[in-house]
Amino acid sequence: MKTYVLDTNVLLHDPHSLLQFQENQVVIPIEVIEEIDRFKREPSELGQNARTVSRLLDGLRAQGRLSEGVPLPNGGRLRVICPRRPLRNGRNGRATEMSVDDRILALCLQLKKENPRQPTILVSKDINLRVKADAYGLEAEDYESDRVYITDLYTGMIEFTVSPQEIARFRANGELEVPKGQPVYPNEYCTLIDETNPKRTALARVDVNGSRLIPILDTREGVWGIKPRNREQHFAFDALLDDRIKLVTLMGKAGTGKTLLAMAAGLKRTVLDREFRRVVVARPTVSMGRELGFLPGTLEEKLAPWMQPIHDALELLSDLNMGQDQRRSTDLLRSGSIVVEALSYIRGRSIANQFMIIDEAQNLTPLEVKTIVTRVGPGTKIVFTGDPYQIDNPYVDSSSNGFNYIVSRFREQPIAAHIELQKGERSELAELAANLL
Repeated sequence: MKTYVLDTNVLLHDPHSLLQFQENQVVIPIEVIEEIDRFKREPSELGQNARTVSRLLDGLRAQGRLSEGVPLPNGGRLRVICPRRPLRNGRNGRATEMSVDDRILALCLQLKKENPRQPTILVSKDINLRVKADAYGLEAEDYESDRVYITDLYTGMIEFTVSPQEIARFRANGELEVPKGQPVYPNEYCTLIDETNPKRTALARVDVNGSRLIPILDTREGVWGIKPRNREQHFAFDALLDDRIKLVTLMGKAGTGKTLLAMAAGLKRTVLDREFRRVVVARPTVSMGRELGFLPGTLEEKLAPWMQPIHDALELLSDLNMGQDQRRSTDLLRSGSIVVEALSYIRGRSIANQFMIIDEAQNLTPLEVKTIVTRVGPGTKIVFTGDPYQIDNPYVDSSSNGFNYIVSRFREQPIAAHIELQKGERSELAELAANLL
């Protein structure tokens, strides 16, 4: 059995983290409780997490004294320790109280001394505190239960080399058995390659049962003026236009067409096919670099700088459809066919019969992604677009953001699909910049 000492930032990051350490002992220093108390009045996500931690601890009090230890549902044991606060000499011989980090380190050393045979591990998301712990000879770890590393991230695509007869049978029958021994996920996209001629291929998708390969939708004629330029864009349109897939995640570097494809599919299914009431577009209000400060005006005027990429995509789609019987972006916005909203006010809502697009989802936390998806009502399809390499939120990174989290958690679900767009199509210069810089 091990002893895990949790830092404040771990509980604020995941309020249920104290239940993630299996049958081990979890220790929360009283200093952590005091720091959480200072956050609980904030209206932000941190404040919400702090209140959740307080409620969890209060519920566990019913099972005994926290200072002596109470059992956890996962078989572990929780203790809240209130050590004495030692003083150390400061300048001019005056006694100064130790910092919170130093008191937590002192507690870890005390626990290690009391039970040297039982490993004592400090769990913190503070890099400097982990470095200090190592200097004191303590074990220290980052909290990684919700981390999904890009190198291990599900791509949503696979390739099979098959015989010419199998490709001919697939095209004739509209299905093909998944090769034996090949692990696949529902709605995983597949490229069938002729073993005698690698240039001869067929595009397919794994069915919801994971046993057959079925053809994808033919979108070569274009969707709302956008014609797919590579196989990944063909895969993306198939997922975006399929009624059976309720959650789509599109990942790709800058210029691969994530937002444009999602907007085109949403407009077709809403305006032309009338399958949804409206297209709802939202993105996190996280800026690149320094904030500009207070933005005057109404909510729509405040959101305008954040939503300009959406308007750019709408203008491009309108230009591509000039001369056709389709309305311009300003008409679509005015009529309510497209609604631009702020994610800040999504909690408590139930969004039904709408095509939702969450742009720049890599700047969301796992909890924010959960909050958004749980707002989805009947008949709604939700699309997340993101690039884990373009993160502006200082509180998440390439392995702890909500976009990676949802891709990893939903890959086995038959109502979800994921596509990684690999080739940039914005312009030759944009593609060179994305690769070279």
